[in-house]
Amino acid sequence: MEKYFYIAVGGSLGSIARYWVGSTISGRFGTKFPYGTFVINMTACVIIGFALTYLGKRAELNPAWRFLIPVGFVGAYSTFSTYEWETLSNVRSGAFLLAALYAVSSLLLGLLAVWGGSVLAEVLG
Repeated sequence: MEKYFYIAVGGSLGSIARYWVGSTISGRFGTKFPYGTFVINMTACVIIGFALTYLGKRAELNPAWRFLIPVGFVGAYSTFSTYEWETLSNVRSGAFLLAALYAVSSLLLGLLAVWGGSVLAEVLG
């Protein structure tokens, strides 16, 4: 049950950070290009890369950190980083075809899914 507490705390901080970073960046640079989301996605990639590598090499650290930072905070801040981490993990293990399949199919099918959801909302709404 304790892990859910850490996930919830990290998630609340991550969602607040996402809103603050996104609105701050968009306010400064505009919204023609999604600068806010881009910055969020790139910083999330740095955070998850650092956190999972650092925590993976330090087994003596309390496992709560894994629930608080990569699962809770980064999970609420951006899931793009998880997608990138999983792709990198496949590349590192030598599964290049699987990494490419995952990356390309996630991009294309994700775009198709967003379009489908949008069409469905237009039809129903």
